[in-house]
Amino acid sequence: MADLQKYLEQAVNDQASDLFIVAGGPISEKLDGHIHPIDEKRLLPPDTEALIREIYAMSGRSISHYLETGDDDFSFAVPGLARFRVNTYKQRNSLAAVVRVVSFDIPDHNSIHIPDQVMGLADITSGMILFTGTAGSGKSTTQACIIDRINRTRDCHIITLEDPIEYLHKNQRSIVSQREIAIDTADYLSALRACLRQAPDVILLGEMRDPETIRTAITAAETGHTVIATMHTKGAVNAIDRVIDSFSGAHQAQIRFQLATVLKTVVSQQMVPDVDGNVIPAFELMHVNSAIKGMIRDNKNHQIENAIIAGRSEGMITMDNSLLELYKKGLITKDTALSYANHPDQISKHLI
Repeated sequence: MADLQKYLEQAVNDQASDLFIVAGGPISEKLDGHIHPIDEKRLLPPDTEALIREIYAMSGRSISHYLETGDDDFSFAVPGLARFRVNTYKQRNSLAAVVRVVSFDIPDHNSIHIPDQVMGLADITSGMILFTGTAGSGKSTTQACIIDRINRTRDCHIITLEDPIEYLHKNQRSIVSQREIAIDTADYLSALRACLRQAPDVILLGEMRDPETIRTAITAAETGHTVIATMHTKGAVNAIDRVIDSFSGAHQAQIRFQLATVLKTVVSQQMVPDVDGNVIPAFELMHVNSAIKGMIRDNKNHQIENAIIAGRSEGMITMDNSLLELYKKGLITKDTALSYANHPDQISKHLI
């Protein structure tokens, strides 16, 4: 396994985010949003197959499911090095993989620019906190930092339901039970239903996708648990729309009422390039005050963005204002702020 070990070590030492094993080009790594080859040799299908079989051997996972279906998603750890999240897939009748590098250590939130307003969500003791953003937007890292703060500051039973587990939490003041979908439990829904009988205080739900999982998560939040859930959408309004639209018309009014009751905060996150060539998170933060509760309940989601703007004194911030603050601090360029803004024409006048 010398070749695979060498590539994994280089990716970790270079602080790469991902390692690409795809036939037709050299093995490559992603650094600060840019892909760089780390070997001159062009990989042929037998090369990628050999490396991927090494990954499965190192992880102790059977390769049969992947060979049968063409897709697999799992994680494994190399002692003393790092944890890796792997997605294997077939392309042009060859085996391929993308390996995400995850440090054993949960990063300090200050070093990765997670603001105090977001970290303060660790103090919420009931209800639902919803994290939204596209793949690669840093949601998992932000959630890990919040779980770590709860773990260090509160006496709780924290249950995480993840696919796969990315960050490992050691018990501090809390007990942390981490369950990996398809390994420790069949699926999100059955794991969520089971965990309600496991005396949880905080439940981290890696993904809310289908109506039954959403309904069960809302019920968990209604019964006094803190539910930190993830949706792969962009923006608070889109996340709320996605939850409501997951249900048929006959059930939407009831879900709107329940969601308005249990939802505490929606965090929307994206990663943007900074002036040093790295990446930095920008956050939209929506706290559900009485006005926003009414908008959700009365199906007036189109008014929520204005409510976020008006709620600045309550700690709310739009994505555009988050980008504007990063620009004013000298962390991102004007072009970056405009490129990632929802309304570039509106913030351009504030970019000097």
